[in-house]
Amino acid sequence: MTIEEVRDMALPATERRDSGGDTVLAAFLDLTVPEGYRAELIEGEIVETPPPDGDHEDILGRFVRQMIRESPAEFYASGAKGFITPVGRFIPDLTVGPEGLFAGKDSWFVPEGVVMTVDVTSTRPDKDRGPKRRGYAAAGIPFHLLVDRTEGTVTLYGEPVDGDYREDVRVLFGKELDLPEPFAFSLDTSVFA
Repeated sequence: MTIEEVRDMALPATERRDSGGDTVLAAFLDLTVPEGYRAELIEGEIVETPPPDGDHEDILGRFVRQMIRESPAEFYASGAKGFITPVGRFIPDLTVGPEGLFAGKDSWFVPEGVVMTVDVTSTRPDKDRGPKRRGYAAAGIPFHLLVDRTEGTVTLYGEPVDGDYREDVRVLFGKELDLPEPFAFSLDTSVFA
């Protein structure tokens, strides 16, 4: 099934158990996308994303390097795990969790134990700023970090409640962003500019 055929079917539906949702979900799970692309089911809409550019990946690498060097806690990170959430299926740019978090998991899993998601804006920044953030909160993920290349900001979201994060701290590129426990270090955002 092509992305166009699935988009034609995509009514407002997510993982809910109703006939439209089941049809869209089944089509989504059967979807074939071009190599390097990824597809997500975000608040009932099928979103296809092209491979990221080098600057996008460089930001993720710089974040991981700082986390490994500066955080007293030890974390694992993955850039390819899909989440099953109450409002859709999401693939964050980076998933952070404890050792063993990814062992034995299917390509799509309920994100129990995930400590943080990280997204870097790219071709669809509106999806990163709103629906994906709400999806992570609905799944109960404690922290979400958004590196917004268009706005030149880094935002840390925390305290997921009722499908969104209650707290957010935003800094401009170049400022430090204090990450709370269990990360417990100041993120140097000047390396993202």
